[in-house]
Amino acid sequence: MHDDLIARARAWQSEDPDPETRDELAKLIEAGDLTELSARFSGTLQFGTAGLRGELGAGPMRMNRSVVIRAAAGLAAYLKAHGQGTGTVVVGYDARHKSADFARDTAAVMTGAGLKAVVLPRPLPTPVLAFAIRHLGAVAGVEVTASHNPPRDNGYKVYLGDGSQIVPPADAEIAAEIEAVTTLHDVPRPDTGWETLDDTVLEAYLARTDAVLSPASPRTARTVYTAMHGVGKDTLLAAFARAGFPAPALVAEQADPDPDFPTVAFPNPEEPGAMDLAFAKARETDPDLVIANDPDADRCAAAVKQDGEWRMLRGDEVGSLLAAHLVRRGARGVFAESIVSSSLLGRIAEKAGLPYEETLTGFKWIARVDGLRYGYEEALGYCVDPDGVRDKDGITAALLITELASVLKEEGRTLLDLLDDLAVEHGLHATDQLSVRVEDLSVIADAMRRLREHPPAELAGLPVTQAEDLTRGTDRLPPTDGLRYTLTGARVVVRPSGTEPKLKCYLEVVVPVAAHTGLPSARATATALLAAIKRDLSAAAGI
Repeated sequence: MHDDLIARARAWQSEDPDPETRDELAKLIEAGDLTELSARFSGTLQFGTAGLRGELGAGPMRMNRSVVIRAAAGLAAYLKAHGQGTGTVVVGYDARHKSADFARDTAAVMTGAGLKAVVLPRPLPTPVLAFAIRHLGAVAGVEVTASHNPPRDNGYKVYLGDGSQIVPPADAEIAAEIEAVTTLHDVPRPDTGWETLDDTVLEAYLARTDAVLSPASPRTARTVYTAMHGVGKDTLLAAFARAGFPAPALVAEQADPDPDFPTVAFPNPEEPGAMDLAFAKARETDPDLVIANDPDADRCAAAVKQDGEWRMLRGDEVGSLLAAHLVRRGARGVFAESIVSSSLLGRIAEKAGLPYEETLTGFKWIARVDGLRYGYEEALGYCVDPDGVRDKDGITAALLITELASVLKEEGRTLLDLLDDLAVEHGLHATDQLSVRVEDLSVIADAMRRLREHPPAELAGLPVTQAEDLTRGTDRLPPTDGLRYTLTGARVVVRPSGTEPKLKCYLEVVVPVAAHTGLPSARATATALLAAIKRDLSAAAGI
């Protein structure tokens, strides 16, 4: 076992094109660090519908140039097998460690395979890449990003020519082609031959951002903005300037790209503490709204002042606000969301006489809904211009929520006032999440097994009226690893995260409200119910 492990490590090292990871492996081999070598050679990073994501480092279980070259070769082989072997592949990347290297390697592999590779001019938001695919008539796109993962991670996200992320069976077919790459020596990687784009595609994207706003809408809301050490700032500022909004006050410490993310433990606006600097800036400048992007700017967070304190709006709250705004503007087409998002969207769509669809988790599913006009997911993802970007887009979402804040400001109202109106009209839809980050993935598997073998009959004293095991699929949904419980006045969805070592439980309670005066007691009821569901679900899952 020991000799076999060392031999595999040496074989990998001999092919590794990156001096840094070659040196890293050499040190581990020399030190005889079998524990660390085992961790890196216990398998390979699995390519799935999220593409690849993992910690940077040497070996097949880490993100590195060798793994990326194999992934690119697998994608090229898949495209050739589907008769697209001479098409264009557009490559984008964020500002994380190694992102530019991974993008260059991808372009080289595509060029060597006979495809036409074009690379975005510099680190840019993921939605610019998603836009570029359809704008350029590409057969595929690759975005090198780990989105809001910790600084030590990187990732590889694959889109096909429709401009949306891959779904089964494409993921399994690409994975099989990656598996078939036996040695990197068989993968041609010329030094030149691909094109690095100028700013024309970015300009075309920015020209479309104007189209998400109403031509005559007010543009008066003042904002504080943080890019969370990511790539969003320049694109967002350009979009806001074109739209005629006041220039956002920047959170200077987080404005420019920094792959070490020095001011945040996790560069995700949802994580505790991530918005602290933005709130400090808001206390200093007193804006109407705080806006944050995640590091690759495909997500958008918003915060408002409530009782003198700044608070983050939940993704479901922003999702409902944007839906109500689009309805008021006369939007037509399908409104869609994933099963883990608030059922309030369905109520808003129904009242407006608009079609509504529910999908599996992830924009790879939401973006595929026929006739989509608006889609959102509770994890701060919003698709407000599906004809331009068939994915979540934190730039256009920021424009739209700022337009809504401006409209309400002119009426002497706030986003919170509109949320109150929606609660009275449709019932108070309160959501929360029980999220457990684990070191050992077996904890997640054990919790799912316990819930399957002993499904709860009630949670928080509310009877479970329906328990669905989503691995079997439903008449509306393809199979996925998840559980859904319908209760009287509540709903719970439990699933392992697709991108992080987390078990996620999504909770929603709906409390009827007769008038605005009933909102405080309805909120108290909802808060107590959510806390009790959380407690009972934790016990049932053994977490």
